[in-house]
Amino acid sequence: MDRRDFIQKSLLASVAAAAGSASLAKAQGFVPAHNWDGYNFGSGPAITDRLNQGPFPTYKPEQVVPGADVIMATTPSRKRVPNYGMGLATYLCDEAGPAYRQNESLEKSLEKLVALPLTDVLYVRLDWRDMQSRPGRLDPCEHWKIAFDLARQYGKRIGFRIQLMSPVIKPQSMPDFLLDKVPLYELGTTDEVGKNLPGKVHYAPQYNHPAFMAALKEMDGLLADAYDGSAQVEFMDTYMYGFWGEGHTWPFEDRNPFPDYATGAATFNRIFDMQSAHWNKTPLATNTQPDYNRVGNAELVDRTIRSHNWLRTDTIFIENMQIESLSNRPPWVAGFVENALSDGTAQNLGVSEGVTRNDNIIAHARDVGPNYFSLWNWHKIQAERLMSYYDRYPDAIDELSTRIGYRVRPSWIWAFEKDGYPGLVLGLANDGVAGVPGALRISIKSERGQTLSEGSLDPGYPLPGKVRQALFNLPRGTTLEGLRMYAQIEVKGVRHPVNWACHQKTEKDGALVVRRNI
Repeated sequence: MDRRDFIQKSLLASVAAAAGSASLAKAQGFVPAHNWDGYNFGSGPAITDRLNQGPFPTYKPEQVVPGADVIMATTPSRKRVPNYGMGLATYLCDEAGPAYRQNESLEKSLEKLVALPLTDVLYVRLDWRDMQSRPGRLDPCEHWKIAFDLARQYGKRIGFRIQLMSPVIKPQSMPDFLLDKVPLYELGTTDEVGKNLPGKVHYAPQYNHPAFMAALKEMDGLLADAYDGSAQVEFMDTYMYGFWGEGHTWPFEDRNPFPDYATGAATFNRIFDMQSAHWNKTPLATNTQPDYNRVGNAELVDRTIRSHNWLRTDTIFIENMQIESLSNRPPWVAGFVENALSDGTAQNLGVSEGVTRNDNIIAHARDVGPNYFSLWNWHKIQAERLMSYYDRYPDAIDELSTRIGYRVRPSWIWAFEKDGYPGLVLGLANDGVAGVPGALRISIKSERGQTLSEGSLDPGYPLPGKVRQALFNLPRGTTLEGLRMYAQIEVKGVRHPVNWACHQKTEKDGALVVRRNI
């Protein structure tokens, strides 16, 4: 049994058990299961310079855009269009360690993964002890440093998780300087997790112990000082309870290091609040794991969304509550789907009715509208293993790479004039499967680079398969042809350039130039 099997077997027992009385739930802040479609998570992140998004009548009596006529139209790109907040994520290391190939240097094994043309984002998963061996400073392991050097060399960004607990290492995920300060709670022995260490007795740290909390706050602060808002970092996972930091210690159903639910939930709410305070520019991603061990997971997910951070899940063949949350999340929330892929060898191909196991996984990931999907051979990371499958079965991965995330373009461009002032209305389409994980910001500039009009759409828009219109009033005498249209995405106050996902030519700086093609 492994952690993927756990998710399918645990179901929702803990959620049902945690419901309790209404008064107790309210006192503890417990968030019971609910339908996500239409659920009130708030209005989303604040935006600057909200654009007028219509409607825009052309005729009297309102005549907002008199005489508006389509002068330009775009069609969808059929190519991969990389942008911040989306993409295929290639794993460089997981809980079993970094990519490794016999008779090859660690740097070479990692570089082959970074250099894959399929790769948009790199992902690194480490234990706390890999980042810190003494208090007061960071001293990250070699593959962390190599990963960031290679990411800089190849122009790619990194997402990462720092695990506070893992069943597959000795002695503990926390660094040695804490081992004699933080009490350990014995969960028990099982070979169903941590197969590489048969007979291991599993312990959980006393997360709410003052020494643990103080050291974690210091380490996270040092990390944030170095990487929050860094152009190299895409996102960071939140610190969660238990094995791999996923929010559980399955199969130990009724055991955790806290005296009661309220203490466990309060501890991880406090950790989340600490992390949120440190990481106020870089998005945090929280696992949608149900609360199997009763430590407040539902509250963390709710807080994550209300603080305009992101979600992730650790397999797509999963119990239905996580499918509900991912596929009906607010449009401004990015969703990351992690699922291990086989290397495509005969014994791992898993063909059923003509569909390989990997293609089945990819199709189901697409069903929930992901922003990210993992390219990852679980515990056997190698570029050769990924490519051994892709070289024979490229279609599903190629299709996902041209559908994943948001793919925005001004599908219609109307021109009008009102009271002697020209203007444009953009009908913005999204050919991807996910909303914009933040707010789309558009600037109209002259050929010389002067900003003539700019502003932001509502968070998450345009939605997949729908059109959101936006109005741009321009100075008197502006010539429309030759204007340059730029897009950015604003996430947690940081703006990132966006490539238009249209077939029509764009400039090297990302501009789409207005020209009459209708």
